[in-house]
Amino acid sequence: MGEQSLKKRRGEDKGREDRQSIQSHEPQTMNLQKQANLFLFPFGPWRMGGICMIVGTIIGSGIFVSPKSVLANVEAVGPCLVVWAACGVLATLGALCFAELGTMITKSGGEYPYLMEAFGPIPAFLFSWTSLLVTKPSSFAIICLSFAEYASAPFYPGCDPPPAVIKCLAAAAIVVITIVNSLSVKLGSYLQNFLTAAKMIIVTIIIVSGIVLLAQGKTDNFKDSFKDSKISVSSISLAFYNGLWAYDGWNQLNYITEELKNPYRNLPLSIIIGIPLVTVCYVLINISYFTVMTSTELLQSQAVAVTFGDRVLYPASWIVPLFVVFSTLGSANGTCFTAGRLVYVAGREGHMLKVLSYISVKHLTPAPAIIFYGAIAIIYIIPGDIDTLINYFSFAVWIFYGLTVLALIVMRFTRKNLRRPIKIPIIIPVIVTLVSIVLVLAPIISAPELAYLYCILFILSGLIVYALFVHLKFDWPQKISNPITMHLQMLLEVVPEEEVTE
Repeated sequence: MGEQSLKKRRGEDKGREDRQSIQSHEPQTMNLQKQANLFLFPFGPWRMGGICMIVGTIIGSGIFVSPKSVLANVEAVGPCLVVWAACGVLATLGALCFAELGTMITKSGGEYPYLMEAFGPIPAFLFSWTSLLVTKPSSFAIICLSFAEYASAPFYPGCDPPPAVIKCLAAAAIVVITIVNSLSVKLGSYLQNFLTAAKMIIVTIIIVSGIVLLAQGKTDNFKDSFKDSKISVSSISLAFYNGLWAYDGWNQLNYITEELKNPYRNLPLSIIIGIPLVTVCYVLINISYFTVMTSTELLQSQAVAVTFGDRVLYPASWIVPLFVVFSTLGSANGTCFTAGRLVYVAGREGHMLKVLSYISVKHLTPAPAIIFYGAIAIIYIIPGDIDTLINYFSFAVWIFYGLTVLALIVMRFTRKNLRRPIKIPIIIPVIVTLVSIVLVLAPIISAPELAYLYCILFILSGLIVYALFVHLKFDWPQKISNPITMHLQMLLEVVPEEEVTE
């Protein structure tokens, strides 16, 4: 009996060892899984998780559907290409600022922990208030609506798909992506890897086709490329505004810093490789568009990439909408993976419901935060047309980008004792801060509307919520939320994150 008991105990010990974290030989604890590496594909020493999170999230539907918004503001090919390249440079500079912040304060949640450290809880709360309820879920919903339009278009030739079909497909995409990211960090990363690979295939097809057309002498649209251009502070600012929307996602790795292996090395390397790679792709894709379309034709096209495919890839033009579907899914998956961590960090800091900071016992993912994020995104799907809403609220993103980079400058003087594995020249955050101010003020000055005022009022309304529920901490919200938290904890099988002792 003693021998059998010993064998049984050894078997149980082995089982416990098998359940230990695959990342180390330390016992598994209730913390987020660290599965994201520098590279993507899991073969040999090269795993491109960090780079693909950047590339996969930035390259979404924008470059395939609406590059005409940049062209419409400058009205010429030359300035259009310059703006696309300059947007990439600005995104890289901004990301380098975030790299210093991310390696100095290695907490997930993007801008949130940096604003908390530099300016205190109020700006951090306003950022999470705006991001959690408007910016992030709206962006997620728009990407999924774009996916739904392209996925349903082949089944409705010659007419637009019914709105109900588009909304149902978009909602289904949100549900699937939410479930995948709630079940496993690794599963979400593998899905991102596949979709990013598929996305880069269509990017390569368009770029190679453009190079071949250029070699064949299709350069008529590049002659006098700066002629009849509309150059002014207002037009350039709005062109940048639209171009930078296509680059949005350059800071996504800072949302998952705690899950990035060796962030001191992989975070800056992912930025230095990933964003210039996206910039080169964007410029070459736009050049490819102009080899077969004049400026007028591009502005009149409803879907530029599809028009390009019809003219260059026929009869295989169906490849374009198929891969645009992969592209939008990849962008949506990357957005869900990172934004779910923002909800998680806000809950951990007591700025959202505490249950949102809990970790799944089985999967070690912030499942409640991801589910909350998906649910809010589905609400935005219901009205369907939220492009206008995003246009008015998106300038708020650059308010917080500017504040975050300003935080870097402030902490150079107020947090001198913090370890900085990466330290960029101070001129870089100064430039990014000044550009952020211009980008925020440009749409208000060039086209003032009450909607911008409503957006600012919504952001400031977070102060009321903060005062009532965070600062004063009334008892009655706790009495209501505690039983809800308990039941959700049992339903989702989640527990608070364990404190890690150094």
